[in-house]
Amino acid sequence: MEEPVTAGRPRGSTRTTTAILRSALATAILLATTQIPARAEQPTPGLGQSIAADQPLATGRAELSAGHVDIGPRYVDNQWTLLIHDGSQARPVWRNPDETVLRVSDAALQTVPDDPAYAFLGVDAGTKVYVVPQVQNPDVVWLGWNTQDPRVMQSINRGVTLTLLGVRGPGTLTTYLQSGNFAAPQPLWRSTEPKAQPFWAEVNTHTHANWVFTAPGVYLIAVQVSADLIGGETVTATRTLRFAVGDATSADEAHAATADIPVPAGQASPAGARAEAGEPAGDSTTLLLAALAAIAALLATGLVLLLLRGRGAKRQAERERLASLSGGDR
Repeated sequence: MEEPVTAGRPRGSTRTTTAILRSALATAILLATTQIPARAEQPTPGLGQSIAADQPLATGRAELSAGHVDIGPRYVDNQWTLLIHDGSQARPVWRNPDETVLRVSDAALQTVPDDPAYAFLGVDAGTKVYVVPQVQNPDVVWLGWNTQDPRVMQSINRGVTLTLLGVRGPGTLTTYLQSGNFAAPQPLWRSTEPKAQPFWAEVNTHTHANWVFTAPGVYLIAVQVSADLIGGETVTATRTLRFAVGDATSADEAHAATADIPVPAGQASPAGARAEAGEPAGDSTTLLLAALAAIAALLATGLVLLLLRGRGAKRQAERERLASLSGGDR
């Protein structure tokens, strides 16, 4: 049976307006629930440091089990790369990730809190995990990142993107930031995620985070560092970090371990990863605001159309009623 048409609600126009409103609402919900990738551009408080241009590149195998260590971009023989900055000794040096094992000893064991805020770890409360902490523990290697090499600071355009490409190990890895004991944790990297996970780090940044390993053993972590240079060129490099988690894990095994960690499907180019990782200029935040403004305009237009067509239909119905009354008087 054909649907009746009532005065003041023309069927076609009402359906069109309703479709517009539903489409706009669906788009708004999608944008509101889309996760914005993490940003880690702010340095950890109290971590002021500077890096001299002449700090050497050490050669040979090394095992770092305590003290201050960062990963960061640097030029070696005019090639952009990612190295380990070893500040655990009196004279800091840079190290090749292929020759360096980061030891996470049993002193790093901590208990997962009984707190829903830590559900992102994917581990039951009360479970023991290995934690490289954001705040230094003198008995555990203290791992962060920096963008402070002098040549890097002179050449990059605002900052770099650090991207987790994949992890091979007996458990999972989660890296997160937390500003004080009462702030919510901010996950940066989770090995359980199947996609590349970028975050943005400003130039001259020095930051430390929490690195959580759920089981002892050897972990290989593929990390990419990308940047746009002031001269317009884009640079990128991928290196593998080696971890020996637990006192019983062999450093020799960690040195010898190999893993083909594929680049996740659909990984963005370095320039595209900047926006995806939350770069402040011309970034996803601007696009999100523009999209929300467009949706608001669309909603307003739909409501105006609905009101105008409703009024027009009422006027038409009133004219028809008056014409009917006039015809009946003749």
